Amino acid sequence: AVGDLAETIALLLDDPTDAAPEIPLHAWIEKRIAPLAELDEEQKREHITKWWTELEAPERFLVNKLITGAFRVGVSRRLVTRALAALSGQDSTLIAHRLMGDWKPSGAAFEQLVSDQPGPPDPSTPYPFFLASPLEGPAEALGDPAEWSAEWKWDGIRAQLIRRDGRRFLWSRGEDQLTGRFPEIEEPADQLPEGTVIDGEILAWRDATPLPFAVLQQRIGRKRVGPKVLARAPAALLAYDLLEDAGEDVRSWPLHRRRERLGELIDELDSERIRLSDQVFAETWDKLAEQRDSARERGVEGFVLKRRDSPYRVGRRRGDWWKWKVDPYTIDAVMIYAQPGHGRRSNLYTDYTLALWTDDNQLVPIAKAYSGLDNREISELDRWIRRNTVERYGPVRAVEPVQVFELAFEGINPSSRHKSGIALRFPRIARWRRDLSAGEADRLSEVRRLLPDDL
Repeated sequence: AVGDLAETIALLLDDPTDAAPEIPLHAWIEKRIAPLAELDEEQKREHITKWWTELEAPERFLVNKLITGAFRVGVSRRLVTRALAALSGQDSTLIAHRLMGDWKPSGAAFEQLVSDQPGPPDPSTPYPFFLASPLEGPAEALGDPAEWSAEWKWDGIRAQLIRRDGRRFLWSRGEDQLTGRFPEIEEPADQLPEGTVIDGEILAWRDATPLPFAVLQQRIGRKRVGPKVLARAPAALLAYDLLEDAGEDVRSWPLHRRRERLGELIDELDSERIRLSDQVFAETWDKLAEQRDSARERGVEGFVLKRRDSPYRVGRRRGDWWKWKVDPYTIDAVMIYAQPGHGRRSNLYTDYTLALWTDDNQLVPIAKAYSGLDNREISELDRWIRRNTVERYGPVRAVEPVQVFELAFEGINPSSRHKSGIALRFPRIARWRRDLSAGEADRLSEVRRLLPDDL
């Protein structure tokens, strides 16, 4: 009945045995939940189980959501930024900048967030990232190609490298501080001038060539890396924009000027681990498209098209930066399992496990897909799943293996964790193949031929 962990816990527990003290929400966060980070596991257990005995089910539900980090609503970051800007009377770009980096959810932090005073700057704070939008129409609609530059769309970790206050900091687009995890990138950064912020992509990189994302994954999650990992998965920062120069915010400069200054800084640095990302120019869109067709051989996903006079904006603002990616890989796979989604979809079967045929005609799971169908298709498929369940494993239903879906994905890598021996990157449903029978789905042996040669 329930597909949400926080709600399940709240409903399973008995009614409270003690009267809960009246504590406002901000005090719960500042004085109860935030301090848990400093406690050991047994102390955390004592605090949480005590709260559970004091709270009614709705209150337990909220506390569980806050503890697990799953308390969220479907509101974009941009809308939150605009709301805070309207509340405070501050510019939305200033609010977006203040929301970046390592800040704590406290009353004092909120006052600083909406304050009309600049406040003491944190030298580690990155700038909000400017994101490219998918190019859905023909590139010719963008006008004269001379007004645009094309950069290879690298398949790595978007990051900002910061040199301030005599220190260096490395932040991912997801606002994880990566400082200390990529020493081969951070050490050359000590040679950068004070007050420099560079935007770029962290890649696994060897012999002037990008390595598959699967190699970089060996570094993700490791706060410290040893010599073996450094040798097996060396990293580099491919720099493609300059956000701060000598302590000056240069995001308003046109792109061509920022790139020119960035090139000068990289030349002075002379490091193999901080490199300038190439720009590609062509007289016509057709000629640029021909180069784009070589993306997979280069280990990239296509182009990012940038207007040469564009400023560095905040968030996903359409018009100046576009992702012009090569078409994804696609395969036809059979659905074998389904389970409920989360949040508003917790009562619908929206998470699907898809499988391919082995050479001995067995179906082996290849990927899970959570997106790609519209609401009408989801409702129809949900009804079909309930009528055609053959076995249940907790919240998971095994279904008749007859529904075929076209599965799109960006890359493929070997994996010892999966029964199929492979893992797909960003799998999603492209369409429901009602025209195919299950026997016409693809075979695992055919898909394995797509594996990169250097893995």
